[in-house]
Amino acid sequence: MDCTMTDPLISPEKLAISLHDVVLLDATYFMPSDPVAARAAYDALRLPGARYFEIDKVADHSSDLPHMMPDAVTFGAAMAALGIDGSKPVVVYDRSVNHFSAPRVWFTLTAYGVPDVRVLDGGLLYWQKLGLPLEEGAPTNTATVPVKDWVLDTRRVLSGTEMAEVVAAGTRPIIDARGAPRFQGTAPEPRAGLTSGHMPGATNVPFDQLTDTTTGQFASVDQLETLFAEKSGTDTVLTCGSGMTAATLTLGLARIGQTGTIYDGSWTQWGRGTLGPIVTGA
Repeated sequence: MDCTMTDPLISPEKLAISLHDVVLLDATYFMPSDPVAARAAYDALRLPGARYFEIDKVADHSSDLPHMMPDAVTFGAAMAALGIDGSKPVVVYDRSVNHFSAPRVWFTLTAYGVPDVRVLDGGLLYWQKLGLPLEEGAPTNTATVPVKDWVLDTRRVLSGTEMAEVVAAGTRPIIDARGAPRFQGTAPEPRAGLTSGHMPGATNVPFDQLTDTTTGQFASVDQLETLFAEKSGTDTVLTCGSGMTAATLTLGLARIGQTGTIYDGSWTQWGRGTLGPIVTGA
């Protein structure tokens, strides 16, 4: 692909001339989780040759937390079924208005060492707005590859115990991707049994601030540097409601040359109140 190797995004225009040289993944995800509707949306309309990546299926099914990072066996089987062996670049997109789920798939693949993974800037909606090719009906691409061993970079993901240690130490930046009312504790959590608020020391950058509401495109490098000014730094930890939109912030950090670590359980785990303090306010 003809694009800067360090940028985790690819523009629709550049992808359009490379469609046959990449593996395309449709990461459509609806909240609350509705895999039937998400799959139906993929079947109805997608980029030509795109494969469907079911986030809740390629996950750790031994956990009671949603869409946690999959084990190596589950991940390897999924990559083989999707035709991914590292020989071609991978481009991920979703059909949200704010880069909701594609970054999570980008993060999962890059954490497992898949080379050259990008997110389509603006996703399907911006692609469609530009009048670029689309496909509907039964999938046309069903190619598979042999199963390959992929190794997770465990430095990219934190467990609940590890997150509690980070909060107690207070030495790493923590950025929360949830909306301000949930972060401040003035709005209830959408999941039952969770206390709203945030971890001590965390700052707030709502994930939807990383998408231009006019164009639907991802924030520019200059905009990202402003958003993350005095909030990110060395070994930044990203968190959100369930590990999904923390990846949108991680993608933003990658655009400005920073590597983020995701607390996978995020507020679905921390909000239970068993791991550490919960504070409110800005």
